[in-house]
Amino acid sequence: MNTSVLPRVALIAGPTASGKSAAALALAEASGGTVVNADASQVYADLRILSARPSIAEEARVPHRLFGHLDGAEHGTAARWAADAAAAIDAAHAANSLPILVGGTGLYLRTLLDGIAPVPAIDPAIRAEVRALPVAAAHKRLGTVDPAAAARLHPADTSRVARALEVALSTGRPLAAWQADRIGGIATRIALDAVVVLSDRDTLVARCDARLAEMFDGGAIEEVAALLARDLPPDAPVLRAIGVPEIAGYLAGEWTRDEALARARLATRRYAKRQVTWFRHQPPTSWRRIESFLNSGTDEINFHSG
Repeated sequence: MNTSVLPRVALIAGPTASGKSAAALALAEASGGTVVNADASQVYADLRILSARPSIAEEARVPHRLFGHLDGAEHGTAARWAADAAAAIDAAHAANSLPILVGGTGLYLRTLLDGIAPVPAIDPAIRAEVRALPVAAAHKRLGTVDPAAAARLHPADTSRVARALEVALSTGRPLAAWQADRIGGIATRIALDAVVVLSDRDTLVARCDARLAEMFDGGAIEEVAALLARDLPPDAPVLRAIGVPEIAGYLAGEWTRDEALARARLATRRYAKRQVTWFRHQPPTSWRRIESFLNSGTDEINFHSG
């Protein structure tokens, strides 16, 4: 396929606190581009500070799409985001603007590019039965209906074990088989120029720790207090965003502010480690890896406008 005639999309991916947003903004200003969010927490309007969304002033400098576009009461999913992102990319192309995807949610990016597994709706009774099981029992049962998934998944991975088990029980087919038949991806109709930022661990940890301290001092606690005051359903995904449970515990008197900050830092480090692992091994080799562009603007990205 001649990719030179396909519409171009830029992608800046990597773990949290690696400088992606600043690089995307600089690239958008240099190329007349549109920045499209690909971070699962930044979709929520309630979490500008804690999710490190671009500021109002930054968003005013170039077009930004899918930042804070969901209310905290809504359930953001990879499928929903992928549909919204595809529409935003098409709209940018129609306006002769380079779409610049930026974010660190690998599942979102994979769903957009490769499509989604057409898993039928899960029988509610089966879902309730599976979700009520302790994770050890769910993993043991998964070993009888989908041994490959049981071998692949960590026995303590509650959400993934439950998902694999409910799919196998409800459809009679392993989740991996459904995932092999993905539909709806845009990878074949765009020319993608992707860069992954993989900073060294010490630099990344230092940036994560410093940024969280700034968030706590800069309104994140008040942001979470306002979110909790909405009395959202306990299963609302926004309530699981990193920093929300930790600050909620502080506000409830379960631990001190310093303890909440330490817990949030630990959760962020663990999340960043998972992101680094994913971006080191999952994307295709055509996605260029760089150590940093924190001090070199977009020169290292080497995207070509036009």
